[in-house]
Amino acid sequence: MKHLFTLLALPLALVLMATPSTGAPQAKKAKLPTTKISQIQSKEAKRRPNADHKSKPASTRIRASKTAEIHTDKPDANKVTLVYIDKSDHKLELRAGSRVIKTYKVAIGLGGMGPKQFEGDMTTPVGHYQVTTRFRPLFHQFIGVSYPNEEDRKRYATLKRQGKVPDGRGVGFGIGIHGVGSRKLSGIHKQEDWTHGCIAMDDDEIDEFGSLVPEGTAIEIVD
Repeated sequence: MKHLFTLLALPLALVLMATPSTGAPQAKKAKLPTTKISQIQSKEAKRRPNADHKSKPASTRIRASKTAEIHTDKPDANKVTLVYIDKSDHKLELRAGSRVIKTYKVAIGLGGMGPKQFEGDMTTPVGHYQVTTRFRPLFHQFIGVSYPNEEDRKRYATLKRQGKVPDGRGVGFGIGIHGVGSRKLSGIHKQEDWTHGCIAMDDDEIDEFGSLVPEGTAIEIVD
């Protein structure tokens, strides 16, 4: 199979910077496959109606109010606290504390294993990051990863001093978790790695991911 990034790329530079993004591939037109994939249906949270306290004594209303306040302050057992990405297994997990509440198969960068070293190496970074800004309709939905971190910058500086960074290459930017921009390619694009360093999911999956993971959520990426 030819690399799928030739089918999937969009100009990330139009959204992020004038300089081309190192995390997302450039756009090329190609004929899309006609495979039909059923959509993942999102689940709506059911809300319980507010209790009517008007007919209750004042003391009861106060106790009920305090109870409700205490309940509200309790952490949500299903709140995502970590996005865990295993590059070698091509797996992304949403974790709530020690529990895994969602697992997705993903495609990663063409550069393979190891940390990202410099701009354009097409490698998905390894390390600790956070969820940042979101962009639509870039790759259907593009959710930023806070690359580079301090460790990435130090690694790049060391490689630069050693003469191991090609001329004109920076540390890189524009890494994200994103969709593919075509429901016809759902699942198909994961058959091989094709991104320039990003993590790619199906469009339905990135919508679900986006609804469950707020900005600032921790991300851990390992080989």
